[in-house]
Amino acid sequence: MIPQILIDKAETPDGGKELRLYRHDKDFLISVGNLTLMSSRTHESEEALARLSIPRIEKKEQPCVLIGGLGMGFTLRAALDGLPVTARVVVAELVPAVVKWNRGPLAALAGDPLSDGRVEVHEVDAAKLIKANSGSYDAILLDVDNGPAGLTRHGNFWFYGTSGLQAILRALRPEGVLALWSAGQDVEFTRRMEKAGFQVEAVRVRARSGGKGAHHLIWIATKKAMVPAKGKR
Repeated sequence: MIPQILIDKAETPDGGKELRLYRHDKDFLISVGNLTLMSSRTHESEEALARLSIPRIEKKEQPCVLIGGLGMGFTLRAALDGLPVTARVVVAELVPAVVKWNRGPLAALAGDPLSDGRVEVHEVDAAKLIKANSGSYDAILLDVDNGPAGLTRHGNFWFYGTSGLQAILRALRPEGVLALWSAGQDVEFTRRMEKAGFQVEAVRVRARSGGKGAHHLIWIATKKAMVPAKGKR
């Protein structure tokens, strides 16, 4: 039996939990406590986060995309593959060690996307960039936790609450797209997005290619077009 080898570990910024990077034969995994957050064997749904959303902004000449949560780089790679050379991709990753791992042992997994000239990395909470940049993004892709339950970090609840959704709406440009990854369905969260002003579609995807692995969920939410007041143009 091939053992798991601990490569590195890092505390989350709030000091509450410890992330660990393991190698198992040719595969890598990142865990927190006894929970495996991600594995290089199961990244189809992370890629789907970009593949389902990026085509919706293909008419933009110079699209700007915010990706919250770097993970192992698979979402970033899929986004870059679908974006033009004129695009700008902002990556917000709260844990500096995750950025370091993506420049080191994990770099080859997704073709070293951090070396792409269109990418800029900020080692901050994605919420900070969302709050500070009104009308700046054509798409916001969030894979910051297991979903609305916020298993990894209590602060992640903000993204799924009313104030977070309203801030995301403000940060998006007209007809901008919000895409969120989740381990499972949450009907109440879908209603909350609709109430905030999004047109919402929930798409079930598989964790692994070839229709294998667990089912995950991708919410694709489009900012509704503003309707001019009656009598105005």
